[in-house]
Amino acid sequence: MISVALRRSRAAARAGVLAVLVALLTFAGTAVAGAHATLIGTDPADGTSLPAGPQRVSATFNEDMQPTFAAMTVVGPDGTMWADGDPVVEGPVISVGVRPLGPAGTYTVNYRATSADGHVVTGAWSFEVTAAGAGDPAPQPVEAPEASDSSLPVWPFAVAAILVVAAAVVWAVRRRT
Repeated sequence: MISVALRRSRAAARAGVLAVLVALLTFAGTAVAGAHATLIGTDPADGTSLPAGPQRVSATFNEDMQPTFAAMTVVGPDGTMWADGDPVVEGPVISVGVRPLGPAGTYTVNYRATSADGHVVTGAWSFEVTAAGAGDPAPQPVEAPEASDSSLPVWPFAVAAILVVAAAVVWAVRRRT
């Protein structure tokens, strides 16, 4: 009688250890899925003072970006738009042309792009132009299409997997007895 109880106890302990290992392995993989594209550089660099406006501005990320829904604007110190054309996505770099700039002051570059994993990445940086130019702003603001973050959360699948494994372990332990 003691021998049977001891075997059942060991089987239950093994099943518990197996369930914990499966849970740990399941959650260990979710950290990679949570990684998103990160901005690693801008041209011109954030906070740079320039004697004249650049012909193009660009943002470089740590992974390739999708061209879908890419948007980049250049907003002048007076709130007018200075981007020229549509943004171009080349691997990890998103760029847009810049019209010859007008007033001296701080220009802000706003960007929105879709990373390789489907998450939308947004942000902004600024540069200063120290001498006024003779350029004219864009006739109207460029409106980028709304992108939705339609990715599914991973945690419900992980919880379901753990429950399935736990149910299988309980069934296996009860079947042996």
